[in-house]
Amino acid sequence: MNKLKFKYFTRSLIIITILVNMTSENLLAQSKNPSPLHFPTPKNIDNMLFYIQRDPNTNTAIYAINYQENGKIDKSNPIKAYWIRYAEKGDKKDFSYIQRKFAYGIESKTLNNEEFELQFVSYKKLPLTLKKIDSDQKYHVFVSVNQKKIQVEKIFLRIEGGSFWLPNVKYAEVTGIETSSNKMITERMLLK
Repeated sequence: MNKLKFKYFTRSLIIITILVNMTSENLLAQSKNPSPLHFPTPKNIDNMLFYIQRDPNTNTAIYAINYQENGKIDKSNPIKAYWIRYAEKGDKKDFSYIQRKFAYGIESKTLNNEEFELQFVSYKKLPLTLKKIDSDQKYHVFVSVNQKKIQVEKIFLRIEGGSFWLPNVKYAEVTGIETSSNKMITERMLLK
């Protein structure tokens, strides 16, 4: 009987050690490598859903609802994405072909009348959902990160080195409203 208790004790201790290590690594990752840049917050952007900022400059990718002339969402292309070039006097500029097709572009798939699945062309492991919410009758983008459902407001990519075609993305931080608590949170993901 003592051997059986010891075996369960040992197994429990191993599991607890693994969980503590996983938690401490995640918390450590949450505090490391802040960007040395100060990023402006985009303001007064029509139909903006969320934005992306990343090293090595303050230029910001804006993702907005793409409405047709009749005021309805363009179901074949629900997202309009472009730059605000803060590093270049705040000019608005469309993504280049390469940026749209290989880096910051978004692909969409209609799920139902008011809901779409979105994926970044460069990282398909992070599915996003665009849907109209009953409470405000507006579209919002949602994602699950670290078992938390977040209404996305911004994404930050920490990039250290690499090349034009293969940047070294250390992590991504998603900031927004956690749907279960209705509180603003930031969750970090290590990208692999």
